[in-house]
Amino acid sequence: MNSKTEPAAKPAKTPAAKRVPHTFVILFGIVVVLGIATYFIPSGQYDTRVDDSGRDLVISGTYHAVDSAPANPFDLFTSILSGMTEGADIIFFLLIIGGALGVLNATGAIDRLLHGVLTKFAGKELWIIPILLGFFSLSGATFGMSEEAIPYLLIILPILLKIGFDRILIAALPLVGTAVGWAGSFTNPFNIGIAQQIAGVPIFSGMAVRIGLFVILYLAAVIYFMRYGAKILKDPSRSLIGIGPDDEAYGSSTSTDDPLTKRDVAVLWVFVATIVAVPIGIIAFDWFITEMSALFVIMALVVATIAKMNYNDVADSFTKGCQDLLVAALSVGLAYSGIILLEDAHVIDTIIYGLSTAVGQLSSNWAAVGMVGAQSAINYIVTSGSGQAALTMPIMAPLADLVGVSRQTAVLAYQFGDGISNGFTPTNGAMMAGLAIAGVSWFKWVRFLWPLMIIFYVLGGIYVFIVHVFIWTA
Repeated sequence: MNSKTEPAAKPAKTPAAKRVPHTFVILFGIVVVLGIATYFIPSGQYDTRVDDSGRDLVISGTYHAVDSAPANPFDLFTSILSGMTEGADIIFFLLIIGGALGVLNATGAIDRLLHGVLTKFAGKELWIIPILLGFFSLSGATFGMSEEAIPYLLIILPILLKIGFDRILIAALPLVGTAVGWAGSFTNPFNIGIAQQIAGVPIFSGMAVRIGLFVILYLAAVIYFMRYGAKILKDPSRSLIGIGPDDEAYGSSTSTDDPLTKRDVAVLWVFVATIVAVPIGIIAFDWFITEMSALFVIMALVVATIAKMNYNDVADSFTKGCQDLLVAALSVGLAYSGIILLEDAHVIDTIIYGLSTAVGQLSSNWAAVGMVGAQSAINYIVTSGSGQAALTMPIMAPLADLVGVSRQTAVLAYQFGDGISNGFTPTNGAMMAGLAIAGVSWFKWVRFLWPLMIIFYVLGGIYVFIVHVFIWTA
């Protein structure tokens, strides 16, 4: 008998681990596909003008061919840094949030809060879904929450995992919730406000019709997610992504039933004040990523002071929090890289020209639905709501006049097409960052979400058709 101790065998990788590509692999694959596409899509451009707000607006009827400039193989790699530069504000925003929440978690207050939350929601877990989905949807519909939902995902992830939901459902609440809000928005200044201004209709007019679309999309999402949530609470093995011991322990360094201390309560109030200050700052003071980043840094310092943390411990906790969000942050830059290839090859305007020309060939009734399809397709390559409005509304508004569609309907088609795929398209950096934070593969995400996306598109198309025929008649 051999007296030497045999080395422990390395655990074999599961087949699932081999099949599911890393987020970076998926995103770089998209960069390659878009780079190849530049060889097949003709280059072209619209002339532009600068409006009173400093936006570059395309001029309808000015599309013209330009010299072909397809991406060469080296461009696939230079686009990575360009994408990181383009998304730098969101990338560093995520890292700062991760660091600040790392300091918060180090106090132990969140661990002790979790026990109380789990006790309160015992037997009523499913009602968390419509409540949180309603919060994110209304935030998107009113003041345009998008990237701002990421801190909330970091907060709800450990709580909902312990309740028994899986990562894919938890990620869907902010990511799909804000997409529903953008698609059915009624006071969002970044899509409705800009689009109506460009289209020449009163700002935030037609609110009742838009609220109707919002309610329909929200209810469809609630029913879909609650059915899935009930299924996995009853039988965790039916989760599309699986629920394991690591998920049950996520976010908690120690399992504790200790009650909250006075110091914990003070820490949590600082945290709540920070979260509440975010939408207030956006609405009242036009805050964006710079101001929100500063707010989270202040929160981390105040929390550390209350908890009497050593300054080196604060720095270590902040660094660890940044590390936890590194993949999510860099995913944003990779998501931008493919779009930069299309921009440099001057093919985005060609795509818009082709889609708008196809819509112009349709009859009046079908043109309204065609606008939904065109705007949806465009949003897969131009994920910025304000950017898509500046690119498409100067074309779609006069096109609507020509085909007998109300400009209000054209704006409705834009907002739905722009918003609903925000929670689905891999070129949306914020969405891919959210999936990376939740540890969800985009392929699993597609498998989970595609039935709901079909429901959304059918409901949205029917709604726009009815509005065009019976309400906003041209």
